[in-house]
Amino acid sequence: MSKVVATRFAPSPTGALHIGGVRTALFNWLFSKNKKGTFHLRIEDTDKERSKEEHKIQIIKSLKWIGIEHDGEEYIQSQKIEDHIKIANELLQKGNAYKCYCSAQEIEEQKKRARQKKLPYIYNRKWRDADEKDAPKDIKPVIRFKSKIEGNTKLKDLVQGDVEIENNTIEDFIILRNDGTPTYNLSATVDDHQMGMTHIIRGDDHKINTFKQIQIYQAMGWDVPEFAHIPLIHTIEGKKLSKRDNASTLDDYSKIGIMPDALRNYLLRLGWSYEDKEIFTLDESIKYFNMEGIGKSPSKLDMSRILSMNEHYIKNIDENDLFNQLTEYCKLYKSEIKSDKKDKIKNSLTFLKNKAKTLEDIFNNSQYIMMDEVNFNQDDIKLIDDKAKKVILEFTTQFATIDKMSKEALEPIVNKLIKSNDTNFKGIGQPLRIALTGSKFGPGIYDIIISLGKEEVKKRLANKKLN
Repeated sequence: MSKVVATRFAPSPTGALHIGGVRTALFNWLFSKNKKGTFHLRIEDTDKERSKEEHKIQIIKSLKWIGIEHDGEEYIQSQKIEDHIKIANELLQKGNAYKCYCSAQEIEEQKKRARQKKLPYIYNRKWRDADEKDAPKDIKPVIRFKSKIEGNTKLKDLVQGDVEIENNTIEDFIILRNDGTPTYNLSATVDDHQMGMTHIIRGDDHKINTFKQIQIYQAMGWDVPEFAHIPLIHTIEGKKLSKRDNASTLDDYSKIGIMPDALRNYLLRLGWSYEDKEIFTLDESIKYFNMEGIGKSPSKLDMSRILSMNEHYIKNIDENDLFNQLTEYCKLYKSEIKSDKKDKIKNSLTFLKNKAKTLEDIFNNSQYIMMDEVNFNQDDIKLIDDKAKKVILEFTTQFATIDKMSKEALEPIVNKLIKSNDTNFKGIGQPLRIALTGSKFGPGIYDIIISLGKEEVKKRLANKKLN
């Protein structure tokens, strides 16, 4: 009977969660859910100086924001160090590892010679078969894994296909430092084994680590999981995306009003495809996700594509959901929407979301409703000349006579003013828009008037700055 699929995402809490890490987590989570398996979160916090609780909280919060929740408790790597050390000593006893007494100066000299010859550095295995009786007394040894020297190893990669490497190109890598702490390759392997991971899905920059880790699995007689290496995300210029790049964390996207469903859909399609489908609900993402759909080449992070995807979601999601997301966005990053403005904004979303690519755009479009006092653009208020003032005064008089706030009720008033003032629609609409919003730019004049309501319109048209 085949094992239940189990995957994991294993970030280090040394900074905010990177967008590349989010996609890796997403692919792991979707693969597990597609296979009715489990998805786990391991916090690799062994770098005590740089690991912070706040980063761990942010990682969990970010994953939850985009819709990824892990099964069970978080697995905390630093709590398992003794298990890692125990395996290092077991490998030593079995003859699969050895103590290396090379000094830091010796190692640096080997690296220098490799640089001079323009060759990749590989430790020269000086202590691999040496007698410990000859060991210097003043040097604390590291423990190195005894890598295979002869033959080749073939990795059946679920994304890249068969990847073969000559064993002599893998150095005898350190598994325990001279201060007794385990290294990444040992800790990750022991953790993955103890967690019962069946599939390791990660960036293809880990490929060489995979060959090292497979040797540890084999030396311990453990079942080797299946591996999948997904291509990295590059910038639009084709460089490897790093944490230093703008818009590299989920917070960067959340702050400008990118919605979680839109970003998740974008990341799903970033290097993965299913037929010619572009938009995926969460259920569809789980249903259709497979390894076969992952491409072998790096993907470019395209902000214009993210904005386009977000615009699609803004246009098509339920307006109640959109309003809730806008409310939360304003609360987090702008100013909380006042209770007396909420219904006005909610009822106006149909046009406030027009051409909006982000929640921030909707927030900006809603400013004229949110404000208690009109903040006039200094250049635009100069357009309120005597002719414009006359238009505003005449409109105010006519507006007071209508009972129903509708375009049908407003159009005859505007048409009458166009005729009596010998002007066009702009000649009436622009002064009114400036008077009501403070700017000559904004939604259509009928939408503005209806959204503000009769009393607010009368109040704003009576502003002394317009006299």
